[in-house]
Amino acid sequence: MASVTYEHVTKRFGDVIAVNDLNIVVEDKEFLVFVGPSGCGKSTSLRMLAGLEEITEGKIYIGDRVVNDVPPKDRDIAMVFQSYALYPHMTVYDNMAFGLRLRRTPKQEIDRRVREAAQILGIEELLDRKPRQLSGGQRQRVAVGRAIVREPNVFLMDEPLSNLDAKLRVQARAEISKLHQRLGTTFIYVTHDQVEAMTMGTRIAVMNAGVLQQIDTPQNLYDRPDNVFVAGFIGSPAMNFFDARLVERDGRVAVDTGDFLLVIPDDRQSTYRPHLGKEIVFGIRPEDIHDPQFAPPGIHTAHVETRVAVTELMGNEVIVYLDTDHHEFIGRFDPRTGARVGTPMTAAFNMDRMHVFDRETQLAIR
Repeated sequence: MASVTYEHVTKRFGDVIAVNDLNIVVEDKEFLVFVGPSGCGKSTSLRMLAGLEEITEGKIYIGDRVVNDVPPKDRDIAMVFQSYALYPHMTVYDNMAFGLRLRRTPKQEIDRRVREAAQILGIEELLDRKPRQLSGGQRQRVAVGRAIVREPNVFLMDEPLSNLDAKLRVQARAEISKLHQRLGTTFIYVTHDQVEAMTMGTRIAVMNAGVLQQIDTPQNLYDRPDNVFVAGFIGSPAMNFFDARLVERDGRVAVDTGDFLLVIPDDRQSTYRPHLGKEIVFGIRPEDIHDPQFAPPGIHTAHVETRVAVTELMGNEVIVYLDTDHHEFIGRFDPRTGARVGTPMTAAFNMDRMHVFDRETQLAIR
């Protein structure tokens, strides 16, 4: 098993900086997920670790060894790609065994590893089939099995579930998480899907425009985003944002959106008082905007008069699109809500769960 370290790693393609001064330590046996929009540098970061892209500056370590100039085959990693890259003329067994045969692994050892991996993944009955005879989910498991038989120090996965339908993706997420627990190996996983990142990673590295924005546990990223980008990227539906100013009303600090005023709870007054007059971005997640009738007990609420534009009944909740004279935002209401399209509605903001960001720097004010 091995840790992975990115030390001041930069990758340039001509004048374009794809990854800019990346510093991360991935602990042994950790499941780290790189997440971010297309073109943010997450796949490039993975490919540099795999040896498929040259590093412009910096060093990458696997364990204590610098691997900048080590050929991919000697890095003791295994990679699962978005396209499963199975040989169509080979059986599942031969696809899984192919890399071991190239390494001249003894035949008996190859058979043991292939059958063990097939048992772990529940594909024993597929070993004699060709890829064209498999479903998308089965092909994905074969690709993972081909990586498992290598018994590598580090597993790299580059959007391996993106070709699956929604139901299979949920199932495959759980399978990969179980696999990580069973193998006890370092996993580094790339996805643009923040739900995948939140449900699978022990830590998540959020990237944008080649720059690491924040790295933390899923819950800390969700509860304490460092900046507006992370706050908006993590969570579905996304956090609501309002351009606003911190003002004083009746001796208390409040958020003035120009449309409505939100008084900050007493226990956070001292945090924001030094920033009175500052232009801010006020953020609140949809699940922290309630129908007042069904708001959780014991929270500090601020009421906003709105109109209901759209409702989406999800069974266990109602996604409600609300608007005021100058703002539109989303709430996640109790399914018993009386919210009806086209009618006025009072929305209760849970101010205990609010977020405030400096509008100029986009960084959180805490």
